[in-house]
Amino acid sequence: MKKKRVYVVPHSHWDREWYFTIEDSNLLLAENMDHLIDLLETNDNYHGYVFDAQMSIVDEYLKVRPENYDRLKQMIEAKRIYVGPWYTQADSLLVHKESLLRNLLYGVKGTEKMGHSMNIGYLPDIFGQNTYLPSLFKGFGIDYAILQRGIYTDQLDGNVNFTWKSPDGESVKANVMPMGYGPGKFLSAEDDFYEEKLIPMLQKLANLNKDTDNLLLPSGGDQVFVRQHFPETIEKLNEKDDEHEYLLSDYEQFMEDTWSENNFPNVIEGELIATERSRIHNTIRSQRYDIKKWNAIVEHKLINQLEPLAVIGQSLGLKYPQARLDEMWKNLFDVHAHDSIGGCNSDDTNEDIMKRLEKIVRQADGLMNLIKRQLTHAISNQSEQDNITVLFNTHAKPYLGTVETVLFTNEKDLQIKNLDGEALDFTITNQEYLSGGKKIVVTAEGDKEVEIPGYYRSEILIESAAIPALGYTTLQVTKGGDVDQLTPENDTIIENDTYKLEVTEGTLILTEKASGTTAADFLQFEDTADAGDSYDYSPLPGDEPIILNQFELISVEKSKHVERMTIEHTKQLPADLDQRLNPSKQKSFTIQTTFEMRRSEDTVRVQHHIDNDVHDHRVRALIQTPVEKPQQSFGDQGYSLIQRPVENPRMANWKENGYKEAPVPIYTVEQFAGVEDKKNHLSIFTKGLKEYEVLKESGKFALTLFRSVGLLGRDDLAWRPGRASGINNKVVTTPDAQMTGKMTFDYAIHMKGGAVEASNLFDLVDRYNERYVTYQNQSLNTFEERLDRFEIPYPIEKLPADYSLAALENKDLFISSIKKAHDDGSVIVRLYNPADNEVTGTITSDQLTDMATTDLSENPLEKVEIITIPAYGYQTIKLRGASR
Repeated sequence: MKKKRVYVVPHSHWDREWYFTIEDSNLLLAENMDHLIDLLETNDNYHGYVFDAQMSIVDEYLKVRPENYDRLKQMIEAKRIYVGPWYTQADSLLVHKESLLRNLLYGVKGTEKMGHSMNIGYLPDIFGQNTYLPSLFKGFGIDYAILQRGIYTDQLDGNVNFTWKSPDGESVKANVMPMGYGPGKFLSAEDDFYEEKLIPMLQKLANLNKDTDNLLLPSGGDQVFVRQHFPETIEKLNEKDDEHEYLLSDYEQFMEDTWSENNFPNVIEGELIATERSRIHNTIRSQRYDIKKWNAIVEHKLINQLEPLAVIGQSLGLKYPQARLDEMWKNLFDVHAHDSIGGCNSDDTNEDIMKRLEKIVRQADGLMNLIKRQLTHAISNQSEQDNITVLFNTHAKPYLGTVETVLFTNEKDLQIKNLDGEALDFTITNQEYLSGGKKIVVTAEGDKEVEIPGYYRSEILIESAAIPALGYTTLQVTKGGDVDQLTPENDTIIENDTYKLEVTEGTLILTEKASGTTAADFLQFEDTADAGDSYDYSPLPGDEPIILNQFELISVEKSKHVERMTIEHTKQLPADLDQRLNPSKQKSFTIQTTFEMRRSEDTVRVQHHIDNDVHDHRVRALIQTPVEKPQQSFGDQGYSLIQRPVENPRMANWKENGYKEAPVPIYTVEQFAGVEDKKNHLSIFTKGLKEYEVLKESGKFALTLFRSVGLLGRDDLAWRPGRASGINNKVVTTPDAQMTGKMTFDYAIHMKGGAVEASNLFDLVDRYNERYVTYQNQSLNTFEERLDRFEIPYPIEKLPADYSLAALENKDLFISSIKKAHDDGSVIVRLYNPADNEVTGTITSDQLTDMATTDLSENPLEKVEIITIPAYGYQTIKLRGASR
């Protein structure tokens, strides 16, 4: 009888931070890695060790043990220690597609320099799998994937090995660990373990492997110390067991052996969020909203603004801030570790995460400040104009639309003109007079304080601003003129070219003018008890939702180009969980909402303000859609749209079937989500809001604003029976996770008659995300842009008033990234095609004359003039000749 081979893989799943801080983790890391290197150097029988596929572990270790660089490198080169391809184990559903790709880029590049990047897309513990992960792995030359969560048994067809396929057709050979990453953590040859635990586990694995005799036994756990006895234990097991051959091995060897010896025909596609065998924590997407919001701000500044602005600066003679960006990205990757961005962490850890995000924002703003100032100085020199504002387009498509900026002027009234003297339409949306303060003047009699004249700070919305692709245009700021300003009006309606929003008999009605599509009772709010923990929302038995459906119209403001309406919903809510079922103490809870319509925009901008003083609850905005009883919702994920069922038939008997968690149809937003039927559709574009559910009977889109809980883990939740998630032998209180205090929530709504066009939605989200920055050459205020108060060098003498580096010549292609290449001065542009058909295009440029496709590691593949991108696909382009 042929023996079944058991591949025992020693490993550690290394959480960067969790209920402990990153400092705790790094102190343990140094001790554990010291011991591991010593052990492997002195014991050739110890095959190797998988250190969680993270390059960050290498960086952190070498910070404190630089003298061990050569020793560690030798271990990685010899495939005794396995690291990579990740920089950190990122949550694949809560971060931008470009952040996932960069995490792999830094991980693969870094571990390759150390000698070897593991050829496994290793996903031991993240809470759900992004549908494009197989394609990303393949783009980095990674052939295999091993994961734990997200697959139902009936998807496997009797084998834990399968082909995992992305929407663009790319695939990898994959294995799912049905018992998680720790079944062999306490591996032993002792009789009790062997008979009562090991053999039953191996029988269970064999039952899930009908087409192979190779069984994978991951043998590690969270922050575990290397098991020094494993070689001896393997030897004893082989002497003891006549049915199994035990190998001390690694993931690469297991996958190579298994797939070379067998054919596994099963193909699995789509996002993997199954809850049968392991918890997926679907509602972690709304936990600790502060992290989600700040992460969205950071990703936007890095990807959509700073990097492309730095490419413009590099093309004109400035130095690209690569070292700073490396530091910022690596700090952000720490935030993207699954526990960190998930928010299932201690308050101390959450505070560290927030400080990290705030630091990156300051760095990004400072770098943009320097680049904008240096370029604007040179533009001012050549144009011989002092009071100018420069609009920078950080997108590789020409921009025509509204631009928000801040201007400082001596006079209250002002004009904005192009350099030909033509006046531009604009609206002052907010204006305030600021004191100039005092300055110290040195005189023969000593220092004297001198009063500085005051000035005006005006928030401006420029209508129909035109900016060249990946470039800039220059405007003059002058005195006088007829100023268009938002002013209060006694009205109950706001509108623009596309929509009308009106208050009628105490309800809101939104109408799309062209089709006549309406949504009545347009906005309400739902408040429910949250009896869950940091991982999962949990309804409280007996609790009924409290609907906030009555509101007060606070104000309507109008100008030629923008109109705003502000309303308030107020309700008395139970103060905490105890008060939900025995109400005696209630607190007033107010949501202030401002709707903004810009004349030529195809969206309604929405902003909510909440000052929360209520504990243990979840708040959702209920947005009425024009779709009756929707069957599916859609959203963007990666480079295309994904369809999701509004109702999950598995909900009917999930407990009886022993699911680890209820498969609730609550989903994650990357940038937008919505519903459609043959007649109408509605989409929501969000900034940091990551969770939604579509309510079939009412047709409402339930967008979770935040949830408020006070415990890291709790036993026996309504949707998650059994033990507490995370650390379950200690109660960890998290008062900061109650989310008390002031919060702001931003999103935009697009409602239309007719079917959804993917290209239109991706264009709208680009516009909503404002892929531009501005800078005014002025000396009145040196605090808005913080580095303006300091002297800096100006390496460029003169620049023209208008400039474009490169332009994408196809409106149906989209850009996820513009940056300098990782290893040289070339420009990288990543394009994608969300349509269901192949699309071609090109990039035109006077400077970038050499264009080639690359893999995701940015290695050139072939020179091209026309770029061809398959349906639902993407392509990385390297452009040379940008540096002067």
